[in-house]
Amino acid sequence: MQPSGVWATAVGVARVRALETERENALFRDPLARAFAAAGGLWPSSPPADDEAARRRRLAVSFSIVIRTKFLDDLLREASASGVRQVVLLGAGMDSRAFRTDWPEGTRLFEVDTAAPLDFKASVLRQERAVARCERITVAVDLREDWPAALAAAGHDPAVPTVWIAEGLLIYLPADAVELLLARISAQSAAGSRLGLTLGSRGVIERFGADAVPGSAASMWVSEMPDDPVGWLAGHGWDARTHTLRECATAYGRPVSTPPQREERPGGLISAVRRWGGARGGQVRGQ
Repeated sequence: MQPSGVWATAVGVARVRALETERENALFRDPLARAFAAAGGLWPSSPPADDEAARRRRLAVSFSIVIRTKFLDDLLREASASGVRQVVLLGAGMDSRAFRTDWPEGTRLFEVDTAAPLDFKASVLRQERAVARCERITVAVDLREDWPAALAAAGHDPAVPTVWIAEGLLIYLPADAVELLLARISAQSAAGSRLGLTLGSRGVIERFGADAVPGSAASMWVSEMPDDPVGWLAGHGWDARTHTLRECATAYGRPVSTPPQREERPGGLISAVRRWGGARGGQVRGQ
């Protein structure tokens, strides 16, 4: 099975993580990433010969993947330390955190994605004889459908806190679908739940998507973060903090050497904690 469409970008993300894993000072280690990339035909692979501008854009996207991976790794560890034992990865792709993270006993991790990437992933995991470090449950459903029902049928308990991760996902969804996704997450979140989001920064589609190669990740980007992401999340009952890529990179010892070319807007890496549980007054906006 060869990757295609949006989920094929997950294999490209795996290649970036494999390259990071080979660095001496890697920000994380993902021992399965190379196998995912190889199965998808991206390893070994040399970048295409293209112009300098395209090369710089490709490096910028790769850098953002590395930083966001570290950011969400840390968020998940913090959530586990706070006692959260339910994890949901939305649009899980080739995420291998079930296998590479030291989870506390009793952790249940749900990977939600369509059947094609989950089947592709399962074949690689069998080949690598990978063993999950927690209870791993796959949920094959399209996020445009009633995924909360499928998640509940798989054993998710909305009465206890959950840590939700939407990594590299929202940028591929139109604004109304992003709003609906957040409304559904909020309805399934007990007080004390955690949320980790990556959102396209304002202007990223113009900068990267205008001349993107058809079929590439950037050619499928359709949404950016709202002007006030903290206020947006507060309206759904979340206390949020935003972080720019530049801020996180500096904190991780990978500072961006070039000065910002434009005014820094609220960051596209977001962590949040649920203030109140479930839908307020039984109403869920966007549903």
